Amino acid sequence: MTRLAGKVALVTGAARGLGAVVARDLHEAGAKVVLADVRDEEGRAAAAALGERAHYVHLDVSSEDEWRAAAAAARKQFSAPVTVLVNNAGIYRTTPTLEQSVDAYLQIIRINQLGTFLGMRTCIADMRDAGGGSIVNIASTAGVEGVPLALAYTASKHAVVGMTRAAAIEFGPARVRVNVVCPGAMLTPLLAESFNVPVQVLGAAPFQNSPLGRMGDPAEISPTVVFLASDESSYTTGSVFVVDGGLTAGVVMR
Repeated sequence: MTRLAGKVALVTGAARGLGAVVARDLHEAGAKVVLADVRDEEGRAAAAALGERAHYVHLDVSSEDEWRAAAAAARKQFSAPVTVLVNNAGIYRTTPTLEQSVDAYLQIIRINQLGTFLGMRTCIADMRDAGGGSIVNIASTAGVEGVPLALAYTASKHAVVGMTRAAAIEFGPARVRVNVVCPGAMLTPLLAESFNVPVQVLGAAPFQNSPLGRMGDPAEISPTVVFLASDESSYTTGSVFVVDGGLTAGVVMR
């Protein structure tokens, strides 16, 4: 309960999946947590389940105005600025490149890439004025390798990795650390919906691409985020943390 005591954390895409688990674990570590999402009913329920030191705000991460409102709401609720930002919100779509429309491509870019940029730009000034802070961007193994039929998603996640490194260099002197976590395939509603199957069915299927033979659980990714949010990672910035069960280690021979 003391690792993150005194810190105000804002987690996007926090209504379900990895975001909800990260919000829970940050809260358990002592942070005051703002859960942000467009899924208002699920988001409010997730915040209510955490109880004290948790607050929900509606946030479309592609909206500059809504980012400003979310940061202001966090400051008003907890009488302190956001000093931990987890840019987790994202969408995943698979479409053959020759069939992908410009609008569909830009929707992915707006949420995954622009949303991350707006989050950093909104919160960095407050972190600088507060004497420092930590930003944890959530990318994907698609940020370090290509994913077939997901050109726009791959582009957006490579951009998140690049923006993380650039921001870390720019804002290091202000004691604002910026790191990125690249999860592998996770058992989340987002991935299950892309395959049009329940999460339980997805989890029961063998995953031959991974050395461990299975997909990851969000609870196996979240500890890395909590570490990066905490002062235990005070000398860590501009780094890429791949948490993928060995998915990107090489070809699995079975």
